[in-house]
Amino acid sequence: MAESRTFTGLLAATAVGVYLLVLAGATTTLTDAAAACTTWPLCDGPVDVTNTALLVAWGHRLVAAAVGLLVVAVAVIGLRSSCRGRVKAAILLGTALYPVQIALGAVVATSTETALPGAHLALGMGIFGWFVLALAWHLEAETGSDDETPVKNPTLAPEPADDGPARSPTLSTRERIVETASAYFRLMKPRLMWLLCLVAAAGMALAAGQTLTVRTVLLTLGGGVLSIGASGTFNHVLERDIDKRMDRTSDRPIATHQIPVRHALAFGLLLSLASLGLFWQVNALVALLGLTAILFYSVIYTLVLKPNTVQNTVIGGAAGALPALIGWVAADGSIGLPGVVLAIVIFLWTPAHFYNLALAYKDDYEAGGFPMMPVVRGETETRKHIVYYLGATLIASGVLGVLTSLSWLYAVTSVLLGAVFLWAVILLHREQTEAAAFRAFHASNAYLGAVLIAIVVDALAL
Repeated sequence: MAESRTFTGLLAATAVGVYLLVLAGATTTLTDAAAACTTWPLCDGPVDVTNTALLVAWGHRLVAAAVGLLVVAVAVIGLRSSCRGRVKAAILLGTALYPVQIALGAVVATSTETALPGAHLALGMGIFGWFVLALAWHLEAETGSDDETPVKNPTLAPEPADDGPARSPTLSTRERIVETASAYFRLMKPRLMWLLCLVAAAGMALAAGQTLTVRTVLLTLGGGVLSIGASGTFNHVLERDIDKRMDRTSDRPIATHQIPVRHALAFGLLLSLASLGLFWQVNALVALLGLTAILFYSVIYTLVLKPNTVQNTVIGGAAGALPALIGWVAADGSIGLPGVVLAIVIFLWTPAHFYNLALAYKDDYEAGGFPMMPVVRGETETRKHIVYYLGATLIASGVLGVLTSLSWLYAVTSVLLGAVFLWAVILLHREQTEAAAFRAFHASNAYLGAVLIAIVVDALAL
């Protein structure tokens, strides 16, 4: 077991190392550092610490050498180990492509062909993908269980006795106002707001850079907060009966009759109208996307996807991705490719993020009759898919960095926080506890939050 864990750590380190190399290569290309070193494998002349481009070029080559040693080590140990055949095959493919990547890098360094850097980066992403697959499959074999009994068709748990509105102790007028205001605030799902607003802010920053106006920011984020609140409110209304069956939601304001359904509906409609009013002042396309986001989360996700398909979290990720497009369109006036790629990053990140919560609340989701991945496919399969989607998220983040010419700050943030997220997921595989699931869940939040902040800072200040 100790040998297997050592191999797992080495395989994870290799995957992160390859990802670091890819982003280092992207930084070299974007800063035109290759022009400072047109020979290979070494740069002619002494190292000049005042020449940033030369230092970047040297750093890229040193990282390539160090990662190459990791690749050789993991290939040798992997072939000598008892790991599964598909794990060895994935490692061998990644290892076989590495010399090709080095050779292509040498041609890039000594050639003026403009198409080669893109091919060089794409091949690097492919190598990273193979090592991520090897890691996912190895973790499945190392930590998976054959004793799981997935539930193919989860059914609702019996609804607890409903005694009507809970009786509250005698409250003063001021206390009742505060309690009611707090209940309406909870309907809006405020914990979702900071991250989704940060997604929209990153979209705006990418689109406009330092020309972004305060008016656009305030109207877009204000409309975003209200649309998130409207979506959350409608979700509470539509799931009020199921909420009573689940421990984590049984105390929600509508489930406990603290707020009447008709009042909540009126509140949700008011928030929707206010949101669309603010979005409309930005432009009509933003208002249309805002309305789409509300309807998608409230109707498509809540009523169609969540209770009927195991892919609810995957497809439902579109709801969280829409703020990226809203932010871009608010600043640019039309849908642009970088905004779409940012939306894809959020879309792919969502399963890697939410599956951790689904693992922590597996029994609750089963009681609610929801076909979440851990319920209908098992925890082993869910943990494997977290690695899949984490790898896909990192690849999409790398593509975004190249496409938008983001600087070293974005690259370093993506690598470091991506490594932390991956390590938390590996610990989740090994520990398989609720605490480990929450740790990975928070690591996913930290990754995306830090990357989005890096985008905003990069686009506005660097």
